[in-house]
Amino acid sequence: MNPKTSIPEGTFRDPEGRLYRDGDRILREIYPQSASTVLEWLRSPLARRWIEERRMAPTTILASKAGQPLFLEHERIFFPSYPWEWTPGQWIEAASLTLDLCEEALDEGYILKDATPLNILFSGPRAVFVDVLSFERRDPQSPLWIAYAQFFRTFLLPLAAFVHLGWPLAAAQQRRDGYEPADLAPFLSFARRWHRPFRSLVTLPLLLEKSSRAQARQQKVSEEVSAFAVRRLLRSTRGLLRSLVPSHRASRWSRYAETAVHYESADHAAKQAFVRKTLGAIRPARVLDVGANTGVYARIAAECGAEVVAWDTDVQATDIHWQAARDANLPILPLVADFARPTPALGWQNRESTGLLDRSRGRFDCVMMLGILHHLLVADQIPLAAIIEQLREITTRWAILEWIPKEDSQFDGLCRGRQELFNRLNEEFFVRIFSKRFTVRERCQLLNGRSLWLVERIS
Repeated sequence: MNPKTSIPEGTFRDPEGRLYRDGDRILREIYPQSASTVLEWLRSPLARRWIEERRMAPTTILASKAGQPLFLEHERIFFPSYPWEWTPGQWIEAASLTLDLCEEALDEGYILKDATPLNILFSGPRAVFVDVLSFERRDPQSPLWIAYAQFFRTFLLPLAAFVHLGWPLAAAQQRRDGYEPADLAPFLSFARRWHRPFRSLVTLPLLLEKSSRAQARQQKVSEEVSAFAVRRLLRSTRGLLRSLVPSHRASRWSRYAETAVHYESADHAAKQAFVRKTLGAIRPARVLDVGANTGVYARIAAECGAEVVAWDTDVQATDIHWQAARDANLPILPLVADFARPTPALGWQNRESTGLLDRSRGRFDCVMMLGILHHLLVADQIPLAAIIEQLREITTRWAILEWIPKEDSQFDGLCRGRQELFNRLNEEFFVRIFSKRFTVRERCQLLNGRSLWLVERIS
């Protein structure tokens, strides 16, 4: 393997190694000064157990010679995601896994040396730790968990800002190393600063900020006291994390499946039957569900044997979807993502975090767009031809589409008095546009006037 011919994956800041993508392979080079430590860690019973439990990414040693770089290959997570695309529940899950692994590592003499959401990916609904460079041998006489400050900035403060101040978790994309207590303080009244959780998250850290970190790092205690101090810190951190679990609030779309008055039970049944029959016939391995809401059709795809990624813009609906997928152990990854405004590439030279579309192109055998086209056409005012072109870039073969006529109550409501702008949006126009890129394989007419289509990409 020649890493110079591969594509760096935004790890240039790491002094111990680099991550590369080579086609569909995820490769890592560990520099010589860290190679023996990482090799010892990977061969430890604890690391092997975590890999077997799928809590840490499976890793293969490709090349290992004394004094030379260590080369590894990681099992590729099908669809990598970033924290700013996660639901609140996924943030809590990632934080809990980070604390779990840190605590378990203590028993084997290791400790987590950095603790950021960027060390986590989701495989389906399950969090997976992916950074093998994040563990090191623990100084048995140190009472400190150095990574706590990073966990505090990148997990606890963003969650507190979301739950108590209403700041979107997606705003984390602008803060690579998280928030500082001083970022939240101006938005808190004096009284609120002294109540939980802000007393621990903002007020006391600001008061203690002038204390000498250098002196704290030099502190040495007995091994027994050291272990007690670290475990106590982990317990108190778990308590803070539990206090930041958001309450379940209904949103505009989180109860859409139960309250959609424009669907009779017969229409629901017919739509689900068409999707189930179609997926059963074409048997896609990987499905993207755009506008998935709480996941009715994503679950049908998973039950038909597909690995599913589901996008929706509604945070509450997506969180409900993720929790249901996790509880049922279904291979579904719900994400807060927008087909009309996809997550951009971010970071240095826009190369540290890959954009949503770049991660999606050619990755799915089938894309489902059910009950979403009229939103894109009317609310987002995206031309149908542009929607179809983007769809063609994502799917390698199939798409299942739902056409909503302009007479539909939902379509009419989105127009907001601008109906004349969309007069040409009829089924004939729809078929004429998508037929330039797709071939119709099956059509189903619903009693409510909507129609469902199975189309195949023209090569």
